[in-house]
Amino acid sequence: MRPLVSLRTPLLCHSCSRLVWRSVKGQRGYATTTTTTTASEREIYDVVCVGGGPAGLSLLTALRSNPTTSSLRIALVEAQDLSKVASWSLPQDQFSNRCSSLTPSSARFLNTIGAWSHMERSRIQAYQEMQVWDGVSGSRISFDGPSTSQDGVIAYMIENLNLQRGLLKRLSELRDGVNIFDTARVSSISHGSVLSSGHDLTSWPVVTLSSGTSLTARLLVGADGANSPVRTFADIPSRGWDYGRHGVVATLQLSDEGWGGADFKTAYQRFLPTGPIAMLPLPGPFASLVWSTIPSNAALLKSLSPVDFTSMVNAAFRLSTVDLKYMHTLSSGQTSEYSWRMEHNPHDPFPVPPPVTGVQEGTVASFPLRLRHADTYISPRVVLIGDAAHTVHPLAGQGLNAGQGDVQSLASTIEYAVSHGMDIGSMLALEKYNAERYFENHAVLGVCDKLHKLYSVGSGPVVGLRSLGLKAVSALRPVKDFLMKQASGNGFKLF
Repeated sequence: MRPLVSLRTPLLCHSCSRLVWRSVKGQRGYATTTTTTTASEREIYDVVCVGGGPAGLSLLTALRSNPTTSSLRIALVEAQDLSKVASWSLPQDQFSNRCSSLTPSSARFLNTIGAWSHMERSRIQAYQEMQVWDGVSGSRISFDGPSTSQDGVIAYMIENLNLQRGLLKRLSELRDGVNIFDTARVSSISHGSVLSSGHDLTSWPVVTLSSGTSLTARLLVGADGANSPVRTFADIPSRGWDYGRHGVVATLQLSDEGWGGADFKTAYQRFLPTGPIAMLPLPGPFASLVWSTIPSNAALLKSLSPVDFTSMVNAAFRLSTVDLKYMHTLSSGQTSEYSWRMEHNPHDPFPVPPPVTGVQEGTVASFPLRLRHADTYISPRVVLIGDAAHTVHPLAGQGLNAGQGDVQSLASTIEYAVSHGMDIGSMLALEKYNAERYFENHAVLGVCDKLHKLYSVGSGPVVGLRSLGLKAVSALRPVKDFLMKQASGNGFKLF
């Protein structure tokens, strides 16, 4: 009977003392490891994470910053050139169109693992109020932060690249044994073999890169997005549907007044029959746009001139859905049409976002919206986090935060396993993570899906019922506070 490979078995070498960058696309002179093990043993890791987005980088940072798990030998596989992410920079008057709304809970976690201080704070914008209303009935609800979170903050708008760069800086600061294989694509994932030492690794995943390098993992983490190769290897089904909607994103320039120049900022979201439109504050007179709409509307918006595009955004927050529907039939000329309709037609008299005066060049883009949920987040020696496990409608801004919730739970699960001498890749060790996160994420996906379907109805009794419900929630402060407490965390708590 072969001996079991446990965390107490001195199979892996933990003598690496710095962050190691390896490019499989040419020689760039990065440092390499110096160990006394054989070449084959140097490619055996406790944790191999595929995917260097916010979820993957947060997990590795959490593991390295925790004394209990800091000795684990870790590898990261990422298709991007992470050296470019680490050196990413934009002028103060330009912002990426890939932004996320980070909840206070997620920000606290990033601070706990030492990464929050590495974000460029001048490019992060907190907001303390949300104005949400029905584009058909006009029913409205406002959420404010003072009674729901410390400092009155509902969420922070941050560019994804700012987040990734900060996490990479924190990893470099830790200076301890993370082997990074960037510009690397996964060629295949298979199972291991019996080593010459007699250790049986036939149940351990082996990730083979396009360069031919093979990485054997005690625990393989799939942080590799909605089309996850790791999930495919683990034979975990992912179920869901496409919404028949596209999310249009852009970075907007606002009028000279911008957000009023005050520290108190408001996010705006209007539910239209074709999908919600949201404008979220960025520093200065700038905003991030996320507009969920049907594919034909998305194609039109991307084809418009900058001046007509800005008029459509202004119209979407101010004009009736009938006016807006007509403006979507025009191939051009939305600016003059918008001006005429604002002058002659009644429009929403309630608070609306500041007027949009321009759109940053090259930031208008779109992506299909879909719901996906894996049947489970774990299988023997494999675990899924982030979009590899779940894909959610963006209307509640919970996608990235759900991924950060996954990371917190998985890091805690691995810490518990290490401190109790458990095999971190065993189903026994991983079940805690699956139990904590699956049903919580399922609730988030369900709520977002039902909201999308509820507000996609443009007429009939449903409109009256949802308006009544919105007014009731707005009038009941304890209910409204409860909803905001859930949304300001990492999802909707079931217990």
